Order: sequence, then structure tokens, then C-alpha cells
Amino acid sequence: MRASLMITCLGDMFYPEVGVRIVRLLRRLGIDVDFPRGQTCCGLPLFNSGYHAEAAKVARRTLPLFRDSQHVVVPSGSCAWMVKHEYPGLMREPGLRAEAERQAHRTFELSQFLVSVLGRTEFRSAVPGRVTYHDSCHLLRGLGEAGSPRAILKRLAGAEFVELPGGDECCGFGGSFSVRLPEVSTAILDKKLANIEATGAGCVVACDAGCLMQMSGGLRRRGSKVRALHLAELLQSEGASTAPSETSPKTDCAGEAGARTP
Repeated sequence: MRASLMITCLGDMFYPEVGVRIVRLLRRLGIDVDFPRGQTCCGLPLFNSGYHAEAAKVARRTLPLFRDSQHVVVPSGSCAWMVKHEYPGLMREPGLRAEAERQAHRTFELSQFLVSVLGRTEFRSAVPGRVTYHDSCHLLRGLGEAGSPRAILKRLAGAEFVELPGGDECCGFGGSFSVRLPEVSTAILDKKLANIEATGAGCVVACDAGCLMQMSGGLRRRGSKVRALHLAELLQSEGASTAPSETSPKTDCAGEAGARTP
């Protein structure tokens, strides 16, 4: 089986280690992974800001890069949503629309690919301790996906999963929303972070780079010991070494729960 990694612009600039871990994880699972050159933004910021013609230009440039891909794996639910739900509608030419629909069909957010395509839900945690999960808006509401990340986290050997109160509520990022309305964004974030800390988890897991940026920044500013990690940073396939690698998170998920967990 072959899969192409769509790294996304935030992943490329701010979370390159997540891309590395995804490639290594999938290869350990027997997947032939490639990385099409020339990738840029998927066009979501333009689309969400109302620049649909400009977003369509980005989509037209992106489609040929993945034309020969059997599957496309995306580390962010928001970018996967853009490709799956908005690319076809942006293409007015029948040929390009058909190509966009084919790409939409073979594009998956990481947890979806692991669970729905590979049928894998059992992994070992690369970092120990209690973890909780934040539902990103585009993954939950756009793609209707809440089960795949939880199917993995609930079975994650070496970690304890606890549900996050208000886990389905926005973190306040919303792309340019956090820039245009920073006070509202901060108020939404403060509620999210208080709920995270109340779980006693040492790590909050998300499947979207935008949410990770938003929550990581807020946690650092309030001096919290909780860390925000991408799902890929937790996962080790069966038989993988438990020794830290150069891409392993420099933390664990013990947090406040560490003293209470037997």
C-alpha cells in the first residue's frame, strides 16, 4: 500500500517533527510513504477569508502534486476538510472537478487513515501518563470524525485516557479569527485550558496544528505543566523501540496525574 504525506503549511513551518513521526510510523506499519515536492498551503486561510478565487488557484496547483497517490494522509483535520469538502466545489471545469473528487475520496486525516483504512487501533504510547483529547472543529464538525482518535487513545498502551469536559468546544483559534478577535479568542481558550487542567492530564492531544499552536501558547503563558501534543507524537507501532529518538517529545504526560496513578 502507498500513501503520500500532505504536510500542510503549519506542519511544515511549526511541527516538522510531526511529519517525521508520521512517515516513520507508517513505514513501520508496512506503508510505502512518499512526500510530493512543491507542496504549499492547501488554500484554507484564503477560503475562510472569502478569497475563493485565490483558493481555487491554490487547489489547481495542489491537485497535480498528488495525482498519482494511492492515499493522501494529512496531519491536520482542517486541511483534510479543505481538500475533501471544498476542492471539488472550487473547480468549475468538469475535468478538474472530477480530479478533485477523486483526490477527496482518497484523502484522510491521520487517525482516519490508521483506523478506517489500515484497521489499526492498538499502539504503544511514546510518552507515559494521563492524556486527554481536544476535538478540532474541522475534524469533528467538518469531517464528522470523533471516533477514530478516541479508538486509538482508549487502547493506547502505557497511557491513561480521560475525556475532556467540553472537548467538542472550540479552542478559540479559528485561523484568522484569533487575529481579528483576539479578546474573544482568548476568552474561549481560557475556558478550554481550565478544563484541560481539571482532568489532571499531563498532555492534551489534538489532530490539528492550529489547535496545537493555540493551546500550546496558552499553556506556556499560564505556566502550566500540561503539554499539547499531536496524536502522531504519542504513537509507536508494536515492536518499536521504546527508547526516545531524536523526534520523541521532550516530555511525558504524567502531569498532576503522575502522583495519583498507581
